[in-house]
Amino acid sequence: MSVLMVDERVDFNTLKDTLQLTDGNLASHLRALEEAGYLHVEKQFVGRKPNTTYQASDLGREAFKTHLDALEQLILSNRKEN
Repeated sequence: MSVLMVDERVDFNTLKDTLQLTDGNLASHLRALEEAGYLHVEKQFVGRKPNTTYQASDLGREAFKTHLDALEQLILSNRKEN
């Protein structure tokens, strides 16, 4: 999700290279995010080659921001304790 928060649309191969994941591992994660409604998926052909692009949905963006807020609160609360 972090890559999709920076770039509006990202294709499968770019995600795979950026995240250094295998096809199967990335596909599993993307499928779970799509099923949760966090991604918009667009499949098309470029020439004769299939090209799948992904874009964070509004729900996905909000969930990611909520996740970051929770991480920030966790860090801040641990700093206060130390």
